[in-house]
Amino acid sequence: MISITEWQKIGVGTTGFGVFFILFGILLYFDSVLLAFGNLLFLTGLLFIIGLRKTFSFFFQRHKLKGTSFFLGGVVIVLLRWPFLGMVLETYGFLSLFKGFFPVIFGFLGNASNIPFLSATSPSPEGRTELNE
Repeated sequence: MISITEWQKIGVGTTGFGVFFILFGILLYFDSVLLAFGNLLFLTGLLFIIGLRKTFSFFFQRHKLKGTSFFLGGVVIVLLRWPFLGMVLETYGFLSLFKGFFPVIFGFLGNASNIPFLSATSPSPEGRTELNE
């Protein structure tokens, strides 16, 4: 079984609160204070979960610099009270940073919940998806 440290438990809670505040800020017509607080909690939680060194090595890989610049630039724009533009930049950066994880997530959800479309997009053992055949 995987052991989780106390710092990682705190990080999961902090990240969860960050996502909650971001979604609540979007629900309240892009409230800049809630979005900024959610961004800071999300990034702090990520630091607690995977550690400082791994976080920096993830964000500042050469092929992820474009996504990192858009994501962190969006955080700065939200902190400067331009919430809509900042969230657009953050969303693009988030999708650019985590695009490699989406097939894995869809495959897991497809296998766990038996949703045909998600199961079809999961990678097969040969490295191809069923949609490409």
